[in-house]
Amino acid sequence: MFSRTTPGPSLLRGATSRRLGRRDALRLGGLSALGAALSACGVKGKGTPATSVDAGAVTTFWQGKKQNGKVDFANWPLYMDPKRPELKKFTEQTGIQVNYQEVIQEMGPWFAKVQPQLSAGQSIGYDLMVITNGIQFGQFRSAGFLAPLDHSRLPNFTANAGKKYTEEAFDPGNVFSVPWASGITGIAYDPAKTGREITSLADLWDPKFKGKVGMMSDLTELANFGLLANGVKPADSTEEDWRKAAAKLKQQRDAGIVRKYFEQDYVDALGKGEVWLSQAWSGDIFQKNLSDGTNLKFVIPEEGGTIWTDNFAIPVTAANPVDAITLIDFFYQVDNAASLTEYINYVCPVPAAQARIEADAAKLSGSQRADLQRVAQSPLIFPSEADYAKLHYYVNLNSAQQQQTFASIFEPIVLG
Repeated sequence: MFSRTTPGPSLLRGATSRRLGRRDALRLGGLSALGAALSACGVKGKGTPATSVDAGAVTTFWQGKKQNGKVDFANWPLYMDPKRPELKKFTEQTGIQVNYQEVIQEMGPWFAKVQPQLSAGQSIGYDLMVITNGIQFGQFRSAGFLAPLDHSRLPNFTANAGKKYTEEAFDPGNVFSVPWASGITGIAYDPAKTGREITSLADLWDPKFKGKVGMMSDLTELANFGLLANGVKPADSTEEDWRKAAAKLKQQRDAGIVRKYFEQDYVDALGKGEVWLSQAWSGDIFQKNLSDGTNLKFVIPEEGGTIWTDNFAIPVTAANPVDAITLIDFFYQVDNAASLTEYINYVCPVPAAQARIEADAAKLSGSQRADLQRVAQSPLIFPSEADYAKLHYYVNLNSAQQQQTFASIFEPIVLG
């Protein structure tokens, strides 16, 4: 967003559009539809996804592969400066041309679109894609659709990635993926309304806030908080844990504490004072305060919050995997990670980018300097180690049966 030499415009961006697309795939409809789709496609029954591959498999995939001078890259809308400064820099440095397309709108439809070609061993027309941890990531992995990454080709990732991103529960050891960007699910609140600091998930169950609490209609996000409130890590949870979490969430609903189960509109409800505290996504609150001048607070509860990650992955049928992995590693250079973060304002997986953004801000003046300093200093973009220690990955749903069971347990809470 800000070049290294020329101050850019305001940091205001379309976080709503970006976030809404990625969350849609995890809602009730997405879960039900995906379960049917997986059964029909024959993906069901593949078993538990492997969490690692041996060195021989990595060698076998990459042996004989060479750089071809092009890469076709599939990403989400509004996830890079429209002028593509990073991609232009990449081409200047490597000679590799990038065909960048904003073709991923939701994970469910994207998986359904590319699954037939991948099952047939055919190219999907892209060498690189950004996919979210969650249901579809597990299905991509278990079906053998993702290329194992050769970490000897990722020196910048090895040197610069934050520790949290090398310990991901959904892909231990980064066998098939490394992060593009992340976001946090926690609690947002208006301190002028609550009259006190909000620090705990228990605050979302406090009768004092009856009718003033917002929860998410996204079943996975809702379940995550029910599990964490019971002291259970979502990624380690069992069906019994889900039922206990659902019971706790029903108690909250039946007591009249929840005003509404929101989609994206919780942000406006907070701004208008219709709710005083709510489940929230970090990027939304950063953008709301920046654009509207509100003073909403965002906190990771004492019991923990969740982290979602959009990840680079290479389809196993990619025509240009060497070019793709070269581009992946390019984004782990500190300068490039900083440049991307200055535009998209999501959690950056490269901690050293924070100091680089601070340095960029020092070159500016007035509101532009203040805005960029807010990016660099925001724990919503650069969480502390203490924050990361409280963040958990999502419930693992690796089969259509698990997805359907999960939906049947939690959907009655939202539907009433």
